Amino acid sequence: MKKLIASAVMALVVTNAHAVDPNLTSYKKVSGVSGTLNSVGSDTLNNMMALWAESFQALYPNVKIQIEGKGSSTAPPSLIEGSSQVGPMSRTMKSTEVDAFEKKHGYKPASIGTSIDALAVFVHKDNPIEGMTLQQVDNAFSSTFKRGGKAAKTWGDLGLTGDWASKAISLYGRNSASGTYGVFKKVALSSGDYSSSVKEQPGSSAVVQGTGSDLGGLGYSGYGYKTSAVRAVALDGPDGKFYEPTAANALAGKYPLGRVLYIYYNHKPGTKMDVTTREFLKFILSKEGQEIVEKDGYFSLNAAGANKFLSQLK
Repeated sequence: MKKLIASAVMALVVTNAHAVDPNLTSYKKVSGVSGTLNSVGSDTLNNMMALWAESFQALYPNVKIQIEGKGSSTAPPSLIEGSSQVGPMSRTMKSTEVDAFEKKHGYKPASIGTSIDALAVFVHKDNPIEGMTLQQVDNAFSSTFKRGGKAAKTWGDLGLTGDWASKAISLYGRNSASGTYGVFKKVALSSGDYSSSVKEQPGSSAVVQGTGSDLGGLGYSGYGYKTSAVRAVALDGPDGKFYEPTAANALAGKYPLGRVLYIYYNHKPGTKMDVTTREFLKFILSKEGQEIVEKDGYFSLNAAGANKFLSQLK
């Protein structure tokens, strides 16, 4: 978990799940906000981006926000080309992406953390499995088994008995454009290769939908996409105990698939930010913006974390 969070984000803490920090700053409307704001990037943040945009446009009717969420890997090229002002990402930028941006613009991209996500491993709601080790996750999803063991093809291979023992595991995952795909590959599979039997989906909701409609389904996506048709299983932490995908467990490093969700943007150091981009990011970090985070099923920043990012929006 600690390796996934950049040093600038280490000061972040979250509130109790489903309750925002009362010390978060309320958003104050300003003048001069208008025009079009383009967002290209993460599918994981797609719903949140839409909700933030809806509330922001209610404050500023002269603003039009266009959102495209096809995967985190689409954010850097759009920011480099200037076809978007903000690039939501469910992972940090790779060094090659940062270098490409800097080569074009002469400085590095800026970013804020928006929220905390627990990347969840989902099963069908009627599946009785109580938890999985990361080795079991790797044995199911990978073809290289970097964590040891061998291929898990049936639910019996993962410890279920009775009628479940012979039931085939049906795998659902993201495509390679997704930051979720990359984080899961790096952490759960120890950078191993995916099994060819994983049904790659274009979005997180499709992963959850597939898993929830398939009794043998096993899939992964951001926790915020959870529905009543699926159940998130507990995973083993560093101490060998099983932990649920909660904000506290993720940030404490107990739940192994916790991550920060980011928005990258183009801001030349020493210059004033575009007012519309600045105010949209400030809204996200406000009490109202973080209430939307909780509404969408993710975990909000506390005031200290939000203020850390607010201080760079000038």
